[in-house]
Amino acid sequence: MTVIAMAREMATRGSEVAAGVAERLGLEIIHHEVVEHDIADRAHLSESEVHKFLEGEATLWQRWAIDPKRLSRYTALEILEIAADGRAVIRGWGAAALLQSIPHILTVRTCAPMDYRVQVLMKRLGIDDASIARQEIHRSDACHSGVVQRLFGVDWRDADQYAVTLNTARVSVEECVEQIVHLANSAAFQETEKSRSVLRDALILTRVNARLEQEFGNLTNQHDLSVKVAAGHITLDGATTDSDLIVRAVRALQEVEGVASVESHVKIVEFVPHHYS
Repeated sequence: MTVIAMAREMATRGSEVAAGVAERLGLEIIHHEVVEHDIADRAHLSESEVHKFLEGEATLWQRWAIDPKRLSRYTALEILEIAADGRAVIRGWGAAALLQSIPHILTVRTCAPMDYRVQVLMKRLGIDDASIARQEIHRSDACHSGVVQRLFGVDWRDADQYAVTLNTARVSVEECVEQIVHLANSAAFQETEKSRSVLRDALILTRVNARLEQEFGNLTNQHDLSVKVAAGHITLDGATTDSDLIVRAVRALQEVEGVASVESHVKIVEFVPHHYS
């Protein structure tokens, strides 16, 4: 099942490229409204709170009230579940950074020089003032950079995230579509059992971490618990003074969708209080 993750870069005609690719390959374009709605449901927040936080528009109070790690986890979970369903073009949200390690997922960036982007946006908005268009592009780029940095701690401009980067000032939208379709149909990006397993494990790991956070909150960090996934089999490592926590963690993880088994290597350590003279 074809999945394409595209960076969202204003006025590079990426939306036109995405639409052309989706039509040619019979894929659904996943818009940010859908992602925001589902993330809000998972995180028990309003859609406007999620949107403002991710777009860098949240107030100081909203930034203080929202746990960025929690929001990152739920965003990753939403993107990975969309990818697992297949047949989608996912634009923005750091999807390329998150999915770059999945062998059958094609990660794409459309880019263009600033002067070209300014002309595209002026035409799109029907304005004659280049400074307004340039300011809006800079604002959009800064917001997008902030979103990806806040969610996944990466720079979305890093070329290593992308299988292909296309300059729409040099390559027409139609040719960009042709190039992406050709790559998507090539042997390099065909889904295999191995690539499906990589995606499943990434999804299971995210589900497991979300469940641990739901079950124990910050206790997983305090007790130095870590999780590894291989073909759906969970290995729980770390150390704790609380033997009951291990039992609860194993039971909780056994209930997570996709988990085949759970094995604990967590060590019980004795609490030794410090004595101060």
